[in-house]
Amino acid sequence: MLAETICSAVSAAGLGIAAVTAYRKRFLTATRIAAYSLVPVGLVLTGVVKWVSDIAFKPSVWLGFGLLGVAWLLFMLTRAVERRGGGSRKERRGAARAARGEAVEPGASAPSLGAGSSPAATRTRGKQGKQSASSGTGDDFSDIEAILKKHGI
Repeated sequence: MLAETICSAVSAAGLGIAAVTAYRKRFLTATRIAAYSLVPVGLVLTGVVKWVSDIAFKPSVWLGFGLLGVAWLLFMLTRAVERRGGGSRKERRGAARAARGEAVEPGASAPSLGAGSSPAATRTRGKQGKQSASSGTGDDFSDIEAILKKHGI
């Protein structure tokens, strides 16, 4: 009963402000204020105010909201754990490999297919590697030079 009285008073005050605004020739603003001031009376007449007041003062309703909050928290927790965990180690590794899109032989230490390598780029890299290996810039390439000489390259 108190809520209905307050809503009616707020609506009456809003309509009074709308009338003063319309008297000042600001009709668009006055119409908007009148629309906002009619909302509380509309909520009272539809029963929304009574429903909200019934919810606000019942402990069982608050217990229900608490349980809904706990359920939501559990859903979010399981989702976070699922994203972080992702199954067994073998499944995670397979999923990561599939996501990268690399073709790897089971015993291979490196991908068998490189992403975006063309034959021309491979030849250019090979020539650069031979030039830097034959220049003898340091001990880093001495092993490579020995292997190349062993194979007659």
